[in-house]
Amino acid sequence: MGLQRNWAGNFQYSTTNWHEPASVEEVQHLVSSLAKLRVIGTRHSFNSIADSNENIVSLQKLNKVLTINHEKGTVTVEAGIKYGDLCHALQQQGYALHNLASLPHISVAGACATATHGSGNNNQNLAAAVSAMEVVTADGSIVTFSREKSEVDLHGAVVGLGGLGVVTTLTLDIMPTYQMRQDVYENLPLAQLAHDFDTIYSSAYSVSLFTNWQDEIFNQVWLKSKLTNDQTFSLGEDFFGAKTAKENLHPVPGVGAKNCTAQLGVPGDWLDRMPHFRMDFTPSKGQELQSEYILAREHAYDALCALSKIREHIAPHLFISEVRTIAQDELWLSPSYKQDSVAFHFTWQEKWEQVQQVLPLIEAQLEPFQAKPHWGKLFTTSPSKIQSLYEKMPAFQQLLLKHDPKGKFRNNFLNKYIFNEGK
Repeated sequence: MGLQRNWAGNFQYSTTNWHEPASVEEVQHLVSSLAKLRVIGTRHSFNSIADSNENIVSLQKLNKVLTINHEKGTVTVEAGIKYGDLCHALQQQGYALHNLASLPHISVAGACATATHGSGNNNQNLAAAVSAMEVVTADGSIVTFSREKSEVDLHGAVVGLGGLGVVTTLTLDIMPTYQMRQDVYENLPLAQLAHDFDTIYSSAYSVSLFTNWQDEIFNQVWLKSKLTNDQTFSLGEDFFGAKTAKENLHPVPGVGAKNCTAQLGVPGDWLDRMPHFRMDFTPSKGQELQSEYILAREHAYDALCALSKIREHIAPHLFISEVRTIAQDELWLSPSYKQDSVAFHFTWQEKWEQVQQVLPLIEAQLEPFQAKPHWGKLFTTSPSKIQSLYEKMPAFQQLLLKHDPKGKFRNNFLNKYIFNEGK
């Protein structure tokens, strides 16, 4: 196999030594026999976090649902399963997840390891659903992290950035299945958020605002509302100055909506409303770049105003930007650790040279608000700055050293951003 690229095509992995174990025993054998390795999921990271100069282990063959525990309300899955496949399996059994990312085709292990999130004022990121995980550590043995065994250790391990070992199974909290509706409004003035940010973001289970930063306006508001049997639902034509959309829309202005989940208030199963894009739509290539910055929710409006000051630098290279909220959690390397958060997401055109010039401008505007970049996306924040943003960084370093004392699972990314070593 020649050199491989990530989903977006913007990153080329550094080795041709790829391994695809089909069992936990094969994983253990690989880990025992290889000196250095990194694990990969669905290749949806935009940077070098999963790269290795020596060996890459793909989990795509470890993709099954193992058990559903009806008493505890959990599902145990192999780490390589994609959310889309898991969602269908849960729905058939009458269960659901608390949240999903925009795209349902990412692996569960990869999303949890990088603290990827869905959205909603009261919804924690995807990793917070993990109640247990099994990891093949550096000597080939299996270590179990779980709430029952040690909640503290689990909090350290879940957002592990691939540094603890090869995650082979994950146990996730689940809930009874539910229905949702999705309503979209157009043209919400930025100024409306000065006093109504909290009201706007608490008006549905999950709220996303989209802007192309060409004006001080949000082109679209997406409201994902959970339906209950006794609920009488009413959303008016006007939402804080935004007007209800008359047809299904794509977040990017001018792009057709056929691959988007149904809108216009039509009820549907949670898995067909929670992501922005439909389960049966699997783009083979990203044809985009992504960045994301997460900061304390209390600073949301001031941070948006700071970004608006440089919108003429952002807009020319952007497809769309999304603003969503995330509830706080206890996961050491989660950007939402102990703080209710807001995330500013940027989907860029494939122009890395230009984007590379814009990111430091964005980071400078967000500097007063202690914004943390998403671990798997594009940023130029310095390693020392990133380490200073995580109060549990020293404890996480110790956790990695305990389970991987010789650095078998370390790569340039971890050396640089976690241990502040190397390039």
